[in-house]
Amino acid sequence: MKVSEFTSKSEQELKQEINELRREQFNLRMQRATGQLANPARFKELRRDIARIKTVLNERSRNPA
Repeated sequence: MKVSEFTSKSEQELKQEINELRREQFNLRMQRATGQLANPARFKELRRDIARIKTVLNERSRNPA
């Protein structure tokens, strides 16, 4: 996802999105452990999306507008 998609969401929506992404990340780790992982590049996408959301949340907490 792009940063502009995250900036348009509320703080509650972003926290929910992080939880969903982490759940997906956990499921991918389980698939990798059992040898059923189909798309290993998804790990990188998930990590970066989580980092983008955290960055947006951090910027909002530093600059309340």
